[in-house]
Amino acid sequence: MSLVLRSLTGAYRIPVIDIFNYYIENSFAAYPDRKVPYAFFDILLKAAEEYPALVAEDEQDQVVGFGMLRAYHPFPVFSKTAEISYFIKPEWTGKGLGDLLLTSLIQKAKRKGIHSLLASVASLNEPSLKFHKKHGFIECGRFRKIGEKKGQAFDVVYMQKML
Repeated sequence: MSLVLRSLTGAYRIPVIDIFNYYIENSFAAYPDRKVPYAFFDILLKAAEEYPALVAEDEQDQVVGFGMLRAYHPFPVFSKTAEISYFIKPEWTGKGLGDLLLTSLIQKAKRKGIHSLLASVASLNEPSLKFHKKHGFIECGRFRKIGEKKGQAFDVVYMQKML
């Protein structure tokens, strides 16, 4: 597996939103209940402004995943905490790409002075909960039954990793 990580830029708008929309329609990994337009990419890019944000490309320069950090809260007193998100093409899950994105984002977070990473995970997204636990995140909060998607209520689980 030969993958290259690159900075997330506007050039990746279509493949990134296509990956995100897959998870909107087929899982609880992305919170929206319907596909987002390509213009939504601008919201993602703005949220990651001044934070590390990456795409992963395969040998054919095809985007196979992306990950990003964003501010947990806009007040400066929370500047050492960031939220992390990543989405990987389904056929690339379980092949180490999540590990690669997480490791790279952690390194970049440390260089930025971030000491705490948070992940917001739907309780019905068992693969993500397992992934985060495997990588040293612990459950630090749970908002019970605050979301509903596809007719199913779910909790939002906050997981934290101290860097």
